[in-house]
Amino acid sequence: MQPKHLFLIIFIMICFGSVYPLGKLGTNNIPPILFSSLRVLIIFIGILPFFKIKLPSKKLILPLLIFSISMGIGVYVSLYIALDISSLVSPIIIGTQLTVPLGLILSFIFLKEKISIKKWFLIFFAFIGVVIVAYDPRIGDEWIALLIISLMAFFYALANMLSRALKEVDTFSQIGWHSLISCVPLFIISYIIEGNPVEILFPMSFTTFFIILHASIVVSLIGHGSIFYLYKFYPVVTVLPFYSLFPIFGIFFTFLIFFELHSFFGFVGGIIVIGSVYLIYIENKKDIKF
Repeated sequence: MQPKHLFLIIFIMICFGSVYPLGKLGTNNIPPILFSSLRVLIIFIGILPFFKIKLPSKKLILPLLIFSISMGIGVYVSLYIALDISSLVSPIIIGTQLTVPLGLILSFIFLKEKISIKKWFLIFFAFIGVVIVAYDPRIGDEWIALLIISLMAFFYALANMLSRALKEVDTFSQIGWHSLISCVPLFIISYIIEGNPVEILFPMSFTTFFIILHASIVVSLIGHGSIFYLYKFYPVVTVLPFYSLFPIFGIFFTFLIFFELHSFFGFVGGIIVIGSVYLIYIENKKDIKF
């Protein structure tokens, strides 16, 4: 990977790590689906000056639609619901690492990208690590949050895989379509389940407004947009393993904000998950010429 792209992806991982503790703060004040709605609305407003509402070729319409629903609804809603119902942030961050093994499996099935036997073992150990995290006694009845964040990892892995398949579609269009397609349905679902958004939002604190802007502008427009940009140059198996970095930043930010420490199970499981993902990256270096 070129040095400029390497620095870019490290910056992206710092952004991604920060979204979890800040997202937890956000869902303390705004219901999760409404939070997701506001996030995609601001994404769409931010991308609108650069977004040309023009459909791609017919063969790309269905992948673009699935990508938009997976990214705009599946990822955001499951993420904020998991953060909302869990009292702990660190296990949620670890659970998101399933994006990497799930992404590799999807790329193997649909994009025919090769996965060695050693990588299959590492994928297996990544899942084992998440299971160990689930045994954290502090989680208790909140294990459902880990299941939901695992669902989020699937949706995000699917979005990453489809983004690679949509390399003919420019980055602005990918962001624009997923925010446009998901915005109205999310507000409707939020209104039905969570109530009148106007009554919920006003008055809104500056801190909450900043968190929404951070998730929309910094994480989605800059972070996700940069990831989709990198897929124009590199395959999924090259980009996804860098996701082993964002839990480290995320856990660090979680400690700074909530003074949250890992339990024994969380520490061991986290090491297994992050270590497995890192070793997958090492394997990729052997297979791919940068």
